[in-house]
Formats: sequence, structure tokens, C-alpha cells
Amino acid sequence: MALPPALLLLLLLQLLCLLLLGAGAALHERDAAALRDVRAGLRDLPGSRFFESWDDDASAPCAYAGVVCAPDEDDPSGALLRVSVLTLGTGLSDSPGMAGSVPASLASLTALTDLVLYPGRVGGSIPEGIGSGLRRLRLLSLSGNQLTGPVPESLAGLPELHTLDLGNNRLEGTIPSGLLLPSSPSLKVLILANNVGLSGQIPDQFPSSQLFHVDLSRNAITGTLPPLPPTIRYFSVAGNSMEGSLDGAFAGNGQGPADLAFLDLSMNDFSGSIPPEVFALPSASSLLLSRNNFTGSLAVPAAPASATPPWSVVDVSHNGLTGEVPEALAAAGSLYVNNNKISGEVPEAVARSVFDGRMTTFYAQHNFLTGFPVPPTPLPDSAALCLSYNCMDLPSASAADGCPTIGGPLESRPADQCRSSGGDG
Repeated sequence: MALPPALLLLLLLQLLCLLLLGAGAALHERDAAALRDVRAGLRDLPGSRFFESWDDDASAPCAYAGVVCAPDEDDPSGALLRVSVLTLGTGLSDSPGMAGSVPASLASLTALTDLVLYPGRVGGSIPEGIGSGLRRLRLLSLSGNQLTGPVPESLAGLPELHTLDLGNNRLEGTIPSGLLLPSSPSLKVLILANNVGLSGQIPDQFPSSQLFHVDLSRNAITGTLPPLPPTIRYFSVAGNSMEGSLDGAFAGNGQGPADLAFLDLSMNDFSGSIPPEVFALPSASSLLLSRNNFTGSLAVPAAPASATPPWSVVDVSHNGLTGEVPEALAAAGSLYVNNNKISGEVPEAVARSVFDGRMTTFYAQHNFLTGFPVPPTPLPDSAALCLSYNCMDLPSASAADGCPTIGGPLESRPADQCRSSGGDG
């Protein structure tokens, strides 16, 4: 069986290290001391055996699992090696990872380009000087642990940093604004999701960056959404406390994010109408805007005859939207408009998409809909359809069979709500 390219490269680099060691090169003492501190600060959890090679031969640190060395660029004699890659853990699904804390001396590995700590139960804070010392970092991933404290300010402005993943920890404090500004010129991937305690606002200069993957979900971020970078492909701020309208957020510098495929603004306090530009994003696959305070009707531009909107899911549920279901949304693979104030009849194109099996989920319960055209074909087994608690009799049993069981769906709205104001009840 062929080895994955990344693993093959790592093995080749380690082989090179062994050849250099055999030629008389030795690891810089400062790096050797830092590795000793790493071993003293971290330990395998029961079931993990990552540090076995570190303990078996402490005299050859460049042969340790996860350690890659390279010649010291500042040593013309070629007699010294520096640690260039440090991967702590295996990342295998059956490995529980490690516990302990990250030593401050890690910042003395000044030739390091890649630092990865796989998920486990490592706690404590990220060393404040990590960015000041590791100026050559391209990849820093410490996700899935129990790290606390702030995101070090020193990480902002690293000239070669491409990927920063500190997600799924217990970090808190303000996100350094420099991570989202041109002061981090090479940063492409920023993941700070699921820390809960990270706060602050996204700066207005956000669009001038080169970021293409940003996940800040499930934190305590506030403020409004500035224009998104034209380079962005994945963007999530779900589960924060952001507010305001989305006007102008999708046309930064007159150029919208044409490559944006995944957008998740759910579970915030955004308000106003949903701009038509959101539905006109040419590469959008997932549009998740549920559980906000959006109002007004949905304005969805019709796609050109030669194009098919690529939406796999559109979710605008749990808002205060009014008006009718736009016919253009028949192109969605899954459509959630439930728990709004939408009225009128469901367009025939939407119903036909459900019964033809192109749309696998259509949730429209808890609205003020007055009709749903049922094609003369049975509902596919793969489809989920829910139309309960609207201003109409359910057109068939299948119109409630697909409803979520949580909360117990009701068949129809009380007639007095439907007569009152057509969506204000």
C-alpha cells in the first residue's frame, strides 16, 4: 500500500537527518534543551505510546518521533542541526493524545517552520513569546486540547505563517487584530472556533487580507460584519454575539467574494434584510443564516438560464422573514425556511423539486403559508417534507411525516392568527 505523500516526505526528511548525524552533525544545544523541556512538560495519556522513541534513545533527538532536523543556515561549517518540524502526537483516531503543558522554551526553536500538537488534554497557556521566537513558522496547529489564556499577540505579523489553528480549546481574551490585517501577510487559514471565551470585533480593514478560510465560530465576538475579503472561500462566525445589518459585507472594495463556498452566520443577532448579494454569490454551496433577527422578504436573483445555483443547503430558519418563498430557491438541495412569518403559496417549482428528489429536505413549518401544490407523484423515501403549523390543511400525510420530532409538530395554525395580518401573528 502506497504511503500518503505527507508521511513519505516526513520519513524522507527524518532519513536525511539520520544521514547528517552519521556525517558528524549535531543538534544545536538550545534546540536539544527545548526538546528536553517538551518531554518533561508533556506525557502520553494511557493508550498513547508517542514518546517511546524519545525515551529509548535520548542521545539522538533528531531520530525522535515527530522531530525533523535540517542544517543550521547560520552555521557555514554544516556541523549543526536545527529542529525544523515538530509534530507532537500521531493524530490517529485511536490515540488519546497527551497531557501536560507547553514549555516556554519551545520559542527557542527558532528554525521551526511547522509545529503541530494533536488533540489531547494539554492545558496551560500558549507561551507568550512563541511568535517572537518562531519567526519562520508556516504552520501552527494546537487544536483540540485544553489550552487556556489569550491568543499571544506575538503571533500577529509572522511573515511566513500560512495556517493558524487554535480551535477547540479554552482560550479567552481579545483576538489580536493583527491576525486579520495585512500585518500577517501570508496568513491564509485562521481557525479559532469553539473556544467560547474569545472576544473582540472583526476590524474594518478585514477585506485587505488574503485569508481564504476563517472559522471564528462559537466564541464571544461582537460588532458588525465588515466587507469580506474577495479571497475568502470559507467563513463562519456562527454562535457569537454579532449584530447589525449585512449591507456592504459582500462587496468589499467593489468586488464581492466570488469564491465563497461556505458561509455560516447562524446564531447571532444580525438584523435587517438578507441582501440579494448573498444569494448571488457564484460559488456558494452552503448558506447558513438561521437564528438571527433578519426581517423583510427574501430577494433571490434568478440564475441565468445557462447556470445552475450550486447550493447544497440554504438555511434561513428561525428569523422574522416575511413575504413568499422565492421560486429561485427550488435549486437548493436542502431548504430551511421554517419558523418565520412567510406567507402565500409555496411555488410549484419548489414542490416539484421535492417530489422529483432534487431537494431532499424542505422545512417550512411554523409560518403562514396558504398552499402547497402536490404533484401527482409519491414523495421519495429520501425526502423530508414538513409543512405543519401553517395557514392551510396539510395536503397529504407526507407533509408532516418528515417533521422534526422535537417539540411535537402541530397540524395547522389557529384560524384567528391566519386572519389577523397574514404573517404578523
